[in-house]
Amino acid sequence: MVHVYNCHPYASQQIAQVDQEPGLVCCGGGVLFVMATGGCKVEAYSVEQEGCPLICRFATMGTVRRIVHSKIGDYLVTIEEKNSATYLRAYTNWRYQAEEKARVGVRLLGHLLRGASVCGGVQMVIIEIPLSERPAAVACCSLTGDLLVGCENTLVLFTLRKQNQQNPNQSQQSAPTSSSNTQQSQSQGQTSSSNQNLSILDFERSVILHLPQITPKQVALCGGYVAVQAELEVLVLKLEATSESKTLEESSDTNNSEDQADFLLVPGHQELLGDRAKECDVRVSIEKTGLVDRGQFALTYVLFRRFSPEFFQGCSIDETQLHSLQLYPLFTSNQSASLDEPACLFCFFSLPAAGYLYSLKGGVELLSIYQYPEKVQEAVLTDHLLHVITKTALQCFTVRCAAVAARIEDPYIDTTMKACPPCSLDVCALRMQLFIGLRSVCVYGRHIILLSTADTPTPEETERTTQRRSLELKDHTMLTGIFLAVGIDPATTPALESLLSRPFLSRKWAISSPKETSSAGHGWNLYVVNTVSPLTLYQEMVEYSQSYAELNPQAQSLQHLLSEAHLLLRASLLQTSDRQQSTEGDPAVAARTDAGGAADKKAAVQTDRRELEEALRQNCAQLGDCFSRGSVKDCHLALPYYRMSDLSVTDVICRNRPLPGYSHTYGPGFLFYLKHYLLEETDHTLSQEVTDEVIDIFSLSEPSMLVSVCASPSMINVSPARMLQILQRLEETAGVSVPLTITMATMMLHLRDLPQYMQLMERHSEMLLVYGFIEEPRLLLHGGGGRRHAHVYPTALTRQLANSHPGLLVAAMVALHENNKVQLDQADHIFKELGCENCLQVDFWEAMLMASSQDAVIQELLFRLASVYIDRLTNSDTHHELQHAAPKRKSLKTADDLINSCSHYGALYPWLTVLSPAYTTSYQHQEALYKLQSLLCGPSLSVGSVLPLLERLSEETLWGFSLHLLCATRRGQYDSSIAKLLDRCPQAIIAYANHQLQDRNMALWWQKLLPELCNRMRAAADNSILLAALKETLVVVAMEMSPAEFLELIPDDGTASYFLPHLLTCSRRHLRA
Repeated sequence: MVHVYNCHPYASQQIAQVDQEPGLVCCGGGVLFVMATGGCKVEAYSVEQEGCPLICRFATMGTVRRIVHSKIGDYLVTIEEKNSATYLRAYTNWRYQAEEKARVGVRLLGHLLRGASVCGGVQMVIIEIPLSERPAAVACCSLTGDLLVGCENTLVLFTLRKQNQQNPNQSQQSAPTSSSNTQQSQSQGQTSSSNQNLSILDFERSVILHLPQITPKQVALCGGYVAVQAELEVLVLKLEATSESKTLEESSDTNNSEDQADFLLVPGHQELLGDRAKECDVRVSIEKTGLVDRGQFALTYVLFRRFSPEFFQGCSIDETQLHSLQLYPLFTSNQSASLDEPACLFCFFSLPAAGYLYSLKGGVELLSIYQYPEKVQEAVLTDHLLHVITKTALQCFTVRCAAVAARIEDPYIDTTMKACPPCSLDVCALRMQLFIGLRSVCVYGRHIILLSTADTPTPEETERTTQRRSLELKDHTMLTGIFLAVGIDPATTPALESLLSRPFLSRKWAISSPKETSSAGHGWNLYVVNTVSPLTLYQEMVEYSQSYAELNPQAQSLQHLLSEAHLLLRASLLQTSDRQQSTEGDPAVAARTDAGGAADKKAAVQTDRRELEEALRQNCAQLGDCFSRGSVKDCHLALPYYRMSDLSVTDVICRNRPLPGYSHTYGPGFLFYLKHYLLEETDHTLSQEVTDEVIDIFSLSEPSMLVSVCASPSMINVSPARMLQILQRLEETAGVSVPLTITMATMMLHLRDLPQYMQLMERHSEMLLVYGFIEEPRLLLHGGGGRRHAHVYPTALTRQLANSHPGLLVAAMVALHENNKVQLDQADHIFKELGCENCLQVDFWEAMLMASSQDAVIQELLFRLASVYIDRLTNSDTHHELQHAAPKRKSLKTADDLINSCSHYGALYPWLTVLSPAYTTSYQHQEALYKLQSLLCGPSLSVGSVLPLLERLSEETLWGFSLHLLCATRRGQYDSSIAKLLDRCPQAIIAYANHQLQDRNMALWWQKLLPELCNRMRAAADNSILLAALKETLVVVAMEMSPAEFLELIPDDGTASYFLPHLLTCSRRHLRA
């Protein structure tokens, strides 16, 4: 569907003062080229100057049938006829023909002018481009300046080459003189660039494509994309250079042109996109040019579209011929037009009744179908609009190119962050401008050039009409005879009679030839229509949208018109970002930049961009308003558009207050935006007046959201008394819930009513309260939102819980972590903000160690806890330091609690109680020691990770020695541990041996412990502790060894009598066994 809006895109028009009737026109580089009817002279006019003054004129070598300008290289290419022969020629340096007295050089393709030909300085050069077939269509690439020529069943691609040639007569070079300032300024850029080296343009034939099944009528070229258009078919190909040799299959189809000489077979409609395009019946083969081997070309089918005339709908061949083929590139704002490939590429072609716009990159897609109200003769696609002409009017339609570019440029489009109207948005037609006898149209920038002639039949048209009528009679007679031969009388069948009255089978006239322009001079005009700036057109669209807004703020037409305005601004921003880059190859722009100054141009571009960005923000706000009040289907779009508008939430609330005369309800889009704003973590705090209004909005629209709304950090200034009343009413209607109770308790806390606060918190058990915090974490902490490294901070309720319910706070933080509501580092930050890093934070780590199942988290917590315990032991050497380092309150879990409830805390080894008796230290010191010893006795802590930390603890004290001995034992250093223990605390040796020297280590009783005790007894025979240890050791040895083995252990120093009782015991046990 095509929407029609009464917005006028045209600002003014002027008539170009042309002496002779134009036959052909084209434009480019800020210049309008006019070819007189039947003449051999081209006139160039400046379309950017008031009155379109003449720049220069020059003669061609034949009658021009087609003319095209290339921005890259600033050259003209023509198809000319002379003496019944057709030629292809390129005209370079044409700007130096200001007075028609400058020298003109003529050369063949690939042959450069030398010697005397260049002594006179820069001159216009005509390049003859020889072809083996008659050229029918020509196109230039807007990116590279390459040339594509369409011949019958053949496409020839020429690559533009620039060669620098030393100027032999530099002193004689000067810019051509002219009384026109325009001529001087535009030739200045060319002269200055050639002061030392002449940049000479030439072409190189690079590839030839054979298309036996298609006859080109129009061609287009952009980058590596080639488009060819026949009467009813369009084919788009992509050429890519490759180093791999590839053999292309020749077409096996035979040409049945002789059999079809009298009939034209009409195939059905066909549309093949992307990879499916290779399934078409048009076979393409590549011919090597025979020049220097520059590699191979890979050919890819991109798009194929075939149309079939709807003859039974009253259409004729003339009304179904395609025209206006165009490949249009579009760059994003972060691209360089001179260095990068275009991010977007579009293909446009048109039937007289409908136009078709395709996107070729990122997947081939049909963007828009333009249904014309009347027969269109020609169309031109631009960034902003599609301009079409009929015989009596110029009309423009909106395009969707900017929507495609926006999605390629910004990955956040179509998310909650940003939005853009869809590519499938219905197109719209703007107000038309009436003319008489329009024949052709071309566009440069904001200038539309129209050629109109009086609609009077020319002699050629009269003759062609006579020929057509004779052919129609021949066709009718032939087909009537065929039907009569098979026994059917067409006169008795109205349908057949109607069919035979339509001349569509004769190939001789069905292929229409282009109309010749009248030479009788019945009247003509050449108009230059200036379009308004995109910003002006946007403002008119906004004004026009007010009529819809006043009638129905939820109207689809209002939303559609504002979406059109949005795409218009996006296209303008793309064009503004790339304006400097895209005009690097444009001599007219270069000349203006030199004259006016680059600084002024840059400042003007920046000013335009700022105005467009401000307009885009206003448009986003208006679109946000539309979607905020619109249907539920698109209500989510209010959020990204409001974000792009940079409006504050206060402004958005003001814009969405119920309108007078409407029900006091809020749109789903506005509620969606407000919920997302309040649910997201933001540093912006709303005033009390605004928060009260937000509460009223949700009380009226979604009462169930009140708890989440109150928990938002933006609502910190809410009135607690008023909020409490609303929550109490909600509890009466919806019933009691844990999050609601906690929220009411928070309001009591803000009112400093601690008794009521305690009463509300005691309504539910601690476990239910933890579940309530899981359901709404923002009751405890603000910020973060579960994101890693995000800043978080505690709420007032959290601070109160740290004092009154520390166990509940720790349990809640553990639950939030296990449910991925908060990260470990964020929880640590919360406890530091509370000033509880030496108490509650450690309790949290201990509780986390009991609850967590993640190995990485467990290892991190084990190391942290070991570090804390060592710090507490290190800082408790003196009573003063102990008071300074001690936690503010006792730990929630004692060492015994942790040993009994957490598998990572192991039971203390029995010999540790001998080394560190309970009565020797303070309670805090004892708890820290026991917890550290328990971790070292447990299965999870890696001893190697804490060894560097244990170096801070001295072995002078028994408890310090016990920790070092424990680590050495865990590492398997039993020999040294036994020796150290006998040195420091021999009374613990038997307890140590009974626990550690078991199973695989049992041999150490007689291999290490017994020899050590014997040696020490010799030195201190009266040591009762060592003697008792020796006796216990001999008992164990006698139980584990045979008599012979025991006998070998008895020393030979005369003390054997002491060992005899144990030897006797060993023998008796052996005999009983």
